[in-house]
Amino acid sequence: MASLSHVQRVRLLYKTILRLHRGLPEEVQSLGTSYLKDEFKRHKTCNEAEAAIFLHEWTEYALMLANQLGLKGPHTAKPLGQDLDKKDLEKFRDEQMCQLYELMITATGKDSKNKKD
Repeated sequence: MASLSHVQRVRLLYKTILRLHRGLPEEVQSLGTSYLKDEFKRHKTCNEAEAAIFLHEWTEYALMLANQLGLKGPHTAKPLGQDLDKKDLEKFRDEQMCQLYELMITATGKDSKNKKD
């Protein structure tokens, strides 16, 4: 992969994640794919340091998702998702925390006015 240009590496990662999303349950597939597309568009003009972090994190996500979905077939799949550590949450900007909260509301159907338990 070292012989690929930066743009080619980004495109390969993006397409790989899109393919992995096909293995997600329908109810989260469209949410995950739209988030992926939005994040990649947002970071199109980021600086080199941010790009390195961005690509590292999305690569880790792709590896985790491939592992959870079970590349050798559904019988090897693991439960989807992973809890965030407190130290990871502390790294988030306020805007990212709001996005995470909105994602949680969408994914769980819970909100402060209409709690579903």
